[in-house]
Amino acid sequence: MSYNEIKTVIDMGNGSQIELSTGKLAKQADGAVVLKQGDTMLLATVVSAKEAKSGVDFLPLSVDYQEKYAATGRIPGGFLRREARLSDYEILISRLVDRALRPLFPENYHADTQVMISLISADKDIMPDALAGLAASAAIAVSDIPFNGPISEVRVAKIDGQLVINPKMSELERATLEFIVAGSAQDIGMVEGECSEISEAEMVEAIAFAHEAIKKQVAAQVELANLVGKNVKREYNHEPTNETLRAEIFSATYDKVYAVAASASAKHDRSEAFAKIAEEFRATLPEELDEDTKFLFKKYFHDVQYDAVRNLVLDEGKRLDGRDVRTVRPIWSEVNYLPAAHGSAVFTRGETQSLTSVTLGAKDAEQMIDGAFINGYNKFILHYNFPAFSTGEARPNRGPGRREVGHGNLALRSLKRVLPADTENPYTIRVVSDILESNGSSSMATVCAGTLALLDAGIKLKAPVSGIAMGLISDEKTGKYAILSDILGDEDHLGDMDFKVTGTEKGIVACQMDLKINGLKWEVLTQALDQAKEARLHILGEMKKTISEPREDYKPHAPRIVQIIIDKEFIGAIIGPGGKIIQEMQRETGATISIEEVDGKGIVQIFADNKAAIDDASTRIKNIAAKPEVGATYEGKVKSIMPFGAFVEIMPGKDGLLHISEIDWKRFETMDGIFTEGDKVTVKLLDIDKQGKLKLSRKALLPRPPREDKPAADAAPQA
Repeated sequence: MSYNEIKTVIDMGNGSQIELSTGKLAKQADGAVVLKQGDTMLLATVVSAKEAKSGVDFLPLSVDYQEKYAATGRIPGGFLRREARLSDYEILISRLVDRALRPLFPENYHADTQVMISLISADKDIMPDALAGLAASAAIAVSDIPFNGPISEVRVAKIDGQLVINPKMSELERATLEFIVAGSAQDIGMVEGECSEISEAEMVEAIAFAHEAIKKQVAAQVELANLVGKNVKREYNHEPTNETLRAEIFSATYDKVYAVAASASAKHDRSEAFAKIAEEFRATLPEELDEDTKFLFKKYFHDVQYDAVRNLVLDEGKRLDGRDVRTVRPIWSEVNYLPAAHGSAVFTRGETQSLTSVTLGAKDAEQMIDGAFINGYNKFILHYNFPAFSTGEARPNRGPGRREVGHGNLALRSLKRVLPADTENPYTIRVVSDILESNGSSSMATVCAGTLALLDAGIKLKAPVSGIAMGLISDEKTGKYAILSDILGDEDHLGDMDFKVTGTEKGIVACQMDLKINGLKWEVLTQALDQAKEARLHILGEMKKTISEPREDYKPHAPRIVQIIIDKEFIGAIIGPGGKIIQEMQRETGATISIEEVDGKGIVQIFADNKAAIDDASTRIKNIAAKPEVGATYEGKVKSIMPFGAFVEIMPGKDGLLHISEIDWKRFETMDGIFTEGDKVTVKLLDIDKQGKLKLSRKALLPRPPREDKPAADAAPQA
């Protein structure tokens, strides 16, 4: 059986190339592309149903990125030894692709659509997350699925002062900024990343630099689609229309909805008022409605809300809660709210509230990452929880979803940038944000509450971090636009942009931007960043009224960690055969002890919640790792007795010979009755021979007895 493989190549300009090919694999999918760079290969497929399900008024799009362990020559862990549910890392990449693709599908396209991206071969130094969006968009480009693309994603980083596109993994350690940027040939659509307190201008420069690379990758997809001949997309009709009904709904409800929007009422009161207006109009319609009319009634009333809220902002500069476009909602915060936690804070901004706790743990509490491409350990963990009651809803708790994973990751990026160096912070840190109320940007509340809780825990942050969510409402016809600080949930839903920015007083440390429109001008982006800075600094000032510096010490009930550096030759002695020695020390002292080799040294961490346990374990480890010093005095224990002397243990695992002649100044003929095994004896180390054998003396510590005068010889007779 033959196949017709079609390829195009993208020159990255740094000596590397990206190859896109189609027609060889997965030919029953609507679109399939293999992306290859070096040894890294991604297979992206897309399938979309020919018809939409009845009553669906949105795009049921699912995007799944998965890494095959075979791609890196590994076998998965666990009992089943196979790829399972997506890891958090895979979910985050899936979200990056989803957020880039979703806004580019036609608004009236509602067919079930699935995009799957698989890492099927991996080069350890080429990061696949920056290639997944390109592969997915290329698969759509060679299909007949309607799509207002293509798009692409790239990673932009500043390394050694130079902006670089898709740097190698080994180079990222030196990066001062790192963003994933997505967009079409005309516009930027999505940005996410972290940086080291950079300026707003530096961020705009990096995004613009990334866009130039995106344009080249989009052009390559257009070329590939032309070669395949998929320029004509499928026809569809997923939404019925009824212009008469639309006009009636607008005429009867717009003024009422506008009045409610302008009333500055609370979230639930506003929702109830909107629902009442809808019910009043519904009562004017026939009792029995067909499914299409029910669908259109909901859609058109939503359109009324959309227009009324946006016009209120654009025409009057007034928002749903009565604020102007720059005002941040009232803030209050409190630390040490949870007395038993190692650190805690409550942060409330308007109707959004986070209760955040900090827990300090030992090295064995580190999070193990066992992915196909990324594996290792994390000593900083942040979990974000969003229970249903936070929005006044009732639904079962099924654990964290993709949204929770994504929001938590943004907060983690922000706080990670200001943590002290590992040498200054021996703890594994877990931050947990429980959202108790939500009406706009709970992820930014998590950043603020996380900062306060870490300061309360005594963690020496480089600087406090605050975060703000910005919005945009624009009218393409009139050219009007308004940038909103501290957006509400409804403003996020009805607006054109969700732009979250976190930073210190010095600069930005993380961001996440999603655009729902085409054509964000660079001057609007710059204005949004400047307005975000103003809001960030305001919030930071409010936070500092509660706590501005880390506590001088950890909480009294917080565990303590002591770190001891030893020569690596003693690692085995501390662990003991089969872990016997270290387990015995942990059992007898109550401390948790971990040991690892780093840069040719042994790093021992002793973790306990009381000083006595730490002191006991420290003494034992120091004794094992200590080197005997000639001339030093030791309190030893008799281990065995021989005819010629006794072997005395002066340190754990270090015995020396106390010869019979070195026991006392007086002479002993035998060892009988001098010592018994287990006796304590104080000795001095006289010498260490070339074989490392220790020569001990007890006699050297005893006062030398006075010499007895010998009897005088018989005097010679005198003359």
